[in-house]
Amino acid sequence: MSQTGVITFKGNPMTLAGAALAVGSKAPAFELHYADAGIKTLTLEDLKGKPTILSVVPSLDTPTCATQTKKFNQELGAMAGSINAVTVSRDLPFAQARFCGAEDIKSIRTASDYQTHKFGEDYGLTIEELKLLTRAVIVLDSAGTVLYKEVVSEVTQEPNYAKALEALKSAS
Repeated sequence: MSQTGVITFKGNPMTLAGAALAVGSKAPAFELHYADAGIKTLTLEDLKGKPTILSVVPSLDTPTCATQTKKFNQELGAMAGSINAVTVSRDLPFAQARFCGAEDIKSIRTASDYQTHKFGEDYGLTIEELKLLTRAVIVLDSAGTVLYKEVVSEVTQEPNYAKALEALKSAS
C-alpha cells in the first residue's frame, strides 16, 4: 500500500496509507454501508446530482468526532434537500445509527467503511497504524469532482468548518 502522508494523533506521528486524492480529480467510486432496517449500501453514484460533503472521522464514540458531526448537522440544516451530507467512519452502521438517534442528527447521514476499508485506501485516509480513518473533509461537485479537501494534520483537532462550508455553498 502506498503512503500518502504523515499526520499526528495526540502528537505521535502516524502514516496515512492509500492513494492520494487531489482537488480537481474525479472522486473514486466507493461502497459504504449504513443501517436502515438492516444494512444498506451507499455508493458515489447514489450521491451524484447534488454537491456532496464527506465529513470523515475516526470514530463517532470520541468527543472531537461527535463535535464535528453535530456541528456539520447544525450548519447544513438550511441546505437540506439541495446537497448530500455524509459522515464516514469505520464504526459499525448500527453504532452510527444509535449515535444519530441519541444526538438528533438529521441533516447529515452516516456511512461506514468497516467492511472493506476500500474508501480509506482509495481516498488516502487510512491511518496505517490504527486502521481507522483520519479526520478529513471532502467536498464534491454534483458530478463527483473533488472541489475541496482538508486532511486535519492533528487528528484530535477539528477541521476548518468555514472553508468546507464555503466550498460546499459555492458548488450549490
